Amino acid sequence: MKVAIFDFDGTIYKNETYSFMMDFLKTHEEYNGKYKSFYYSIVPPYVGYKLRLYPERRMKASLTQKYLNVFHGLKFDKVKAYFEELAAKMRDDFHPLVLEQMLEHEKKDHLIMVVSGTYKPLLEAALEYLPVDIIIGTDIPTNNHIVDAKMPIDHVQADRKAELILEKLKHKAIDWKNSFAYGDSISDLPVFEMVGNPVAVCPDVKLQQIANRRNWKVIC
Repeated sequence: MKVAIFDFDGTIYKNETYSFMMDFLKTHEEYNGKYKSFYYSIVPPYVGYKLRLYPERRMKASLTQKYLNVFHGLKFDKVKAYFEELAAKMRDDFHPLVLEQMLEHEKKDHLIMVVSGTYKPLLEAALEYLPVDIIIGTDIPTNNHIVDAKMPIDHVQADRKAELILEKLKHKAIDWKNSFAYGDSISDLPVFEMVGNPVAVCPDVKLQQIANRRNWKVIC
């Protein structure tokens, strides 16, 4: 079996998901009153990252955790509805060339996975109409179907992506040499190195340099 593994942020979705989520929260009728406290909470880790005192991976995990403070104590179904509303506004900015590649993999009966640090309910809603077989994303912690933002998240990024992919596919015989991976960032490198056909999508500078050295396909 061959697999095609897609990142979401900056790959399927052309823009930065977290920035869009911030803007969405800021103007949302029901939750915009929580925006200010949320914004002030993310300033320290972001500034720390910019000053090189805070590793990027830790910063991203921290910001992802803090966004959930907006929904602490709410029923999960209510939060799921929020992300469904958000997802509907994202689909117009999906990358057409990436979607074309996904449809080609569907025709070839490849197993299609999306693996991202984005919240899983958002991924499920955004990808509802696409031929995705497996979605791996950051789960929202709950207690009796109530969002518990105090519980630590398992943020899906970098090496953690590769670990979860292998865990999900452990009972399948995968032809890794002839499989594919799509991503935009150097943080996707652990996934790229799992397959024989890495594809860099509008890559960042570091990933572009590696793609050039290793003659990887690049689309943008």
